[in-house]
Amino acid sequence: MPLLAAYDLHVQFQSKVLFDGTSLAVEVGERLGLVGANGSGKSTLLKILTGQVEPERGKVVRARGVRIGYLAQEIANSSAGSLIDAVMAAAPKKSALIERRDALLEEIDAAAAEDGVRAHELAQALADLEHEIAEVERRFARHRAERVLAGLGFTPEDSIAPLSAFSGGWRMRAALASLLFQEPDVLLLDEPTNHLDLPSVRWLDRFLDAFPHALVLVCHDRQFLNRHINRVAAFEPEGLKTFRGNYDGYVTQRAIDLEVMEARANRDEKKRQQLQVFVDRFKAKASKARQAQSKAKLIEKLEAEMPDLPPPRRSVRIVFPKASRCSDPAVEAIGVGHAYDGNPVFAGADLSIRPGERIAIVGRNGAGKTTLLKILAGELPPAAGSVKRGHNVELRYFAQHHADQLQPSSTVYNEVQRAAPKRLPAEIRGICGSFLFSGDEIEKPIGVLSGGEKTRVALARLLVEPGNVLLLDEPTNHLDTEAAERLTESLEAFDGAIVFVSHNLDFARRLANRVFVVENHRVRHFPGTLEDWLASFDEQSDVKTTRQSAAPTEREDDKAERIRLREEQRQKEKERGKREKRVAQLEQVIAQLETKAKTIEDALAAPGAWDDRASADAKTRELAQTKKDLEARIAEWEEASG
Repeated sequence: MPLLAAYDLHVQFQSKVLFDGTSLAVEVGERLGLVGANGSGKSTLLKILTGQVEPERGKVVRARGVRIGYLAQEIANSSAGSLIDAVMAAAPKKSALIERRDALLEEIDAAAAEDGVRAHELAQALADLEHEIAEVERRFARHRAERVLAGLGFTPEDSIAPLSAFSGGWRMRAALASLLFQEPDVLLLDEPTNHLDLPSVRWLDRFLDAFPHALVLVCHDRQFLNRHINRVAAFEPEGLKTFRGNYDGYVTQRAIDLEVMEARANRDEKKRQQLQVFVDRFKAKASKARQAQSKAKLIEKLEAEMPDLPPPRRSVRIVFPKASRCSDPAVEAIGVGHAYDGNPVFAGADLSIRPGERIAIVGRNGAGKTTLLKILAGELPPAAGSVKRGHNVELRYFAQHHADQLQPSSTVYNEVQRAAPKRLPAEIRGICGSFLFSGDEIEKPIGVLSGGEKTRVALARLLVEPGNVLLLDEPTNHLDTEAAERLTESLEAFDGAIVFVSHNLDFARRLANRVFVVENHRVRHFPGTLEDWLASFDEQSDVKTTRQSAAPTEREDDKAERIRLREEQRQKEKERGKREKRVAQLEQVIAQLETKAKTIEDALAAPGAWDDRASADAKTRELAQTKKDLEARIAEWEEASG
């Protein structure tokens, strides 16, 4: 029996149908990735599984006693008390056990003076309960909660601070810490890396690798998703489809499935056309009328059974033009420092950005990464030092909170056009179309767009005049996995300079060839690679990978299965090619035999054809043989085309 399952779900928001008979089950120890475009229903499905949203029809079944933990993309108001208290309170059953203990103590006090036997029984029950509480406290000890908090970037001083004193992003981390601390039987995570920095993402990566229970994960980081799932549930145009393996395996298998579906549709259409040729050719001949009627019925059946191909999925198209040349260094920071309300962020930063470099700015959240990027972009004047731009430098900045730079009352078209007022309307429309805004969609007000749509508008504004130095602050936020992949690929091909802040491991690893570290009120160049810098945090982490993950074996199995499927598909294509070639040859032979038979029949019907009896008899025998050959070729054609 599955731990958690949804059956025959039906959900519709206004005119949009999200689920129409959707079913999904989560088994013991399974690691499931939910993937699909923004707005396809991933978050809604998680909320239905946890009971926060009720479907219009269908049911959700949870195994008896199963503990479910859920991290939403947004959290409600924080609870009272300190951070460590909030995390410790998440220990399963502890609060209920303490309430039972308090009630037992009251019963013992009441029974002590009246009924010694009853008091003794209650005392024994209290001893058993104390043992159970001790076991919970051992398993969910304070030092373990502190270790989880430290892994997610909290300091020892943070632990005793009121939870309400933290910002929204840090409260999200606290909610994640509570879930990880309680180790539920099913852990549902909706974009858990969104509010983390790279060190915390790395720590979470290792924690989940050791997590022994079932996991359902929504994440736009392709590499993170690949590492932690062994099955995919994908929101496709034709409904929710499941695939064995990780995200890369799903992409490959989905492509194969679409090829097979398209090949089948083409094959069925060709067969229908061939049958139609037969019907058109022989329906008027009495000897073939019955066969023609049979073929006509086959055509009707074939048309009824022909599958509907899913519409092609819309995806963003991002192509950066070749960057113009500029001086070296392109940007230089000299003695740069900054402070907020007298509190220093960093000081004495000496940095240079050269053409073609891809620099990752890394460090804990709050260290000053965004501040440094804003200063380099000219969005924030430094409190000390200066920033110099080289000759012919065209710098573009993508802000983390890019929505603040968009005018809510403006339209998509106007916002993109505002970034490049000299561009022609057709060019602006083309850029909008590349980011999936076409037709009336370009007239949508910014204020009604989702987070993902606003990110696409901001990226369109960047692409319309891309420059040769890009400063990007969390550019993959609010993008789905496929859109984040398209952006990463386009930036890999970009030949200008890129300086970025990102918690997306896949994005950062593929792009970075240089690292700036912001820590301890300093900014320094790290002498190694991004992977070297990340590895330094592994040494500080005490998360041991205890789960013997089946994922590597499964990935090998997936690879072997994909190879087998590809080979099987190639063989089918080869056989189909042979059949199609044979059908074409037979159709040519049939046409020649029909022409020959018609020529002989005309000759025998001509005046004086029977004056030479011997010649006429020979023609008659030749006609009979031709018709016999024609019948044989038609039968062969039917078999080859069927």
